[in-house]
Amino acid sequence: MLGLHIFAVVVLVACVLAGLWQLGVYDSRQDHERAESHKVARVPLASVWSADQAFEGRLNHRPVTFEGHFAPAGEQVWVTGKRQSGRVGVWLLAPVFVGDSHDALLVVRGWAPSVTTPPAVPKGAITINAVLEAGDVGGASFDPTSRKIGSVRIPALTNELPFDLYSGYAISSTPLASAGLELATPPPIGVSWTVGLRNLAYALQWWVFGGFAIFMWWRIVTENVAASRPQVA
Repeated sequence: MLGLHIFAVVVLVACVLAGLWQLGVYDSRQDHERAESHKVARVPLASVWSADQAFEGRLNHRPVTFEGHFAPAGEQVWVTGKRQSGRVGVWLLAPVFVGDSHDALLVVRGWAPSVTTPPAVPKGAITINAVLEAGDVGGASFDPTSRKIGSVRIPALTNELPFDLYSGYAISSTPLASAGLELATPPPIGVSWTVGLRNLAYALQWWVFGGFAIFMWWRIVTENVAASRPQVA
């Protein structure tokens, strides 16, 4: 039986290691997909989206550039509960008129640890580099007194701001637009768990083989033990 025990251990170790290897390949595929998503070229906003278009999945996390001018500073909004570098603070959200239109895109100017007096908006037209994001879903309500809201909920803000708003928003990476605020970090790019699914399936398959090998070892051992016992007449 010694040979059987050694063979079972070798098979089990091989199956576990092969499964871990395939799991590592799956993780690598996920990381590669995230890296490729970050390499998307920055394009003019007008080439991919306009104010009268719905926000589509292809626009999420899309780097864009556009020229615009800010609405009056009094129209800015604080978005609470925003994490950055392990801290919880607020975003300063400002309507920006894109180009020569009267349509406003909500732009996150930056992050602050707490609500303060909103900094003045830049004068005149400026070029803004930003990343597009879909509006949040939820029941966040707007407090007109403190000008605070719990999430970037476009429908709620459309009812409160006197502008025609784009159906998504943008997170600025332009220091001139931040006016001293810490530039906000865009949310991490999500990758579907199905990317590299075949490798994940292979990993599970190897572990199933290992489990089956242990089961067969147990069956053979128990049968041999039972057969070696003296028969009672």
